[in-house]
Amino acid sequence: MRFAIDAMGGDHAPQALLEGTLTAAAAMTADEFLLVAMPETIQAIPALPANVQTRPCGSVMGMDESVESLVQKKDSSIWIATDLVKKGEADAVISAGSTAAQMAAATLLLGRLKGVTRPAIATVLPTLSGARLLLDVGANADCTPEMLLQFAEMGAVYAEQLQGVSKPRIALLSNGTEAHKGNKLTQAAYALIKESGLHFIGNREGRDILFGDYDVIVCDGMSGNIAIKSIEGTVAALMSMIKHELTANFKSKLGAALIRDGMYRVKAALDYQEYGGAPLLGIKGVSIVCHGSSEARAITNAIRLAERCVKSEFVEKTAAAVRTVTAEG
Repeated sequence: MRFAIDAMGGDHAPQALLEGTLTAAAAMTADEFLLVAMPETIQAIPALPANVQTRPCGSVMGMDESVESLVQKKDSSIWIATDLVKKGEADAVISAGSTAAQMAAATLLLGRLKGVTRPAIATVLPTLSGARLLLDVGANADCTPEMLLQFAEMGAVYAEQLQGVSKPRIALLSNGTEAHKGNKLTQAAYALIKESGLHFIGNREGRDILFGDYDVIVCDGMSGNIAIKSIEGTVAALMSMIKHELTANFKSKLGAALIRDGMYRVKAALDYQEYGGAPLLGIKGVSIVCHGSSEARAITNAIRLAERCVKSEFVEKTAAAVRTVTAEG
């Protein structure tokens, strides 16, 4: 199996991408890894193992750069890495760079699955009940009810194939659990998903997200992006407040020593890096989106996820699921 890694994408690029790739390469010796990086970055890399190669790029897509400029930067790291998949030189692409650029490159080069209106960005959430899936989290600010139905179907395939969930529970993010709650979009989507044959368990509110009483929760991209960033900010602020209080004085420090192991377990349970990333859903190829602040461990886990996507024929099974829903619709 061959993996193309956008070594220039992310807050900790290229070091985190390089370290994460080398860790994966050491454990996956039968696989090949293609690091796409700027020439000066490649020159600075020490000797690489036999199963790791480099590919030069001429530019990098900035996190705040408009997607429109991507077509003028076909020498960018994300374009070249994705093009390796298109040409059959790689089985999957992994990036922690601009999500918008990665989505655009995947859509333009790999194309959408037949019947998919718009691809979706999914994210794996650490909850009190384990890993759960939330989508869309930013690709589609404006959605139709039919799009939310497609997100639900693609999310169900993810939960089944990559998380081992039998008959995943599908929920719809809304401002109330009752069927009549929500705006026109969620009310219409509720009716569609309910009649789809999926294991639909109804609406869930924002406060329910981290309890994980579902397997897949669906929403439009704007709501999902606000939700995920609110959760990230809340967790970061809460951990900072706890750290401050536990180190405020000698008595607090004594108490902190007693609960240290428990706090480490809580921190680990909320660590997104354990999941690595998530595949773009609805694309004719495997493109793994990593968090912009991903460190080496997250990159290694993202490569492992890409491996599972390819081996499980995730893309093909998603395509079949979408065709079924489209035909029934």
